[in-house]
Amino acid sequence: MHDAPSVRLPLSVAIICMNSERTIGRTLASVAPLASEIICLDSGSTDATLDICRRHGAVCEHQSWRGHIKQKQSALDRCTQPWIVCLDSDESLEPALAASLREVIERDDPEVRGYELNRKVWYAGRLLDHAWQPEWRLRLVRQGVAVWGGRDPHDKLEMIERAAKIGRLRGDLRHDSFADIADYLSKQVAHSRTAAANGMAAGQRAGSLRLVTSPCAAWCKQMIVKRAWRDGWRGWAAASATAAASLMKHLILLEQTCDHRDGGEP
Repeated sequence: MHDAPSVRLPLSVAIICMNSERTIGRTLASVAPLASEIICLDSGSTDATLDICRRHGAVCEHQSWRGHIKQKQSALDRCTQPWIVCLDSDESLEPALAASLREVIERDDPEVRGYELNRKVWYAGRLLDHAWQPEWRLRLVRQGVAVWGGRDPHDKLEMIERAAKIGRLRGDLRHDSFADIADYLSKQVAHSRTAAANGMAAGQRAGSLRLVTSPCAAWCKQMIVKRAWRDGWRGWAAASATAAASLMKHLILLEQTCDHRDGGEP
């Protein structure tokens, strides 16, 4: 007999958060009917984030910020259920995705070790169906088969066994990553600093030409390859913001490259 929708699944939810009161309520509401365990690893919230988490039955723990990858790995390590879904505090399951997730966990195909979810940005009252699409992210995995990798701030959940079978779920993972374009650009300043610093540490260097080519390439990729124009003015804004973020990253990296070359002299 098929379980009623109110039956909790053998599923943990791993979330990291800090001052996420704008979005985390939606995140938790989308998984609370599904999960047997919700782990919220907080790095020092001073707003209502923790109160919202507790109202949804989450286990809240504190850990000082260690970077995106280490912080998410710590949250993942705390999960105890056979299946784990890893979410950011600004991501939520749309109804079709929640139904798909329930279906695959109940079916429990022994050959499949994890599932990718397609993330779509929510901007100005609707999902963007073309800008930044598709964005498949491995987020639903069996216990002990995946770890967080990548390079901050671009973390990535990766299977330990590269040949492990991975499926894809129907439905959308809603991403409320920014309130407006000003908010997006403000966040990109911090991301660009982190990306540039990690790029320098990895031996990456920048030249002046990249200040022109990289933003142009980023804009063309969104508008032409991804067909962001089909999202209307929102798509134009998303493509242009992507170009601006690329410019920020390479401008900061150029500055750090020149400082390194000149020995840090004023």
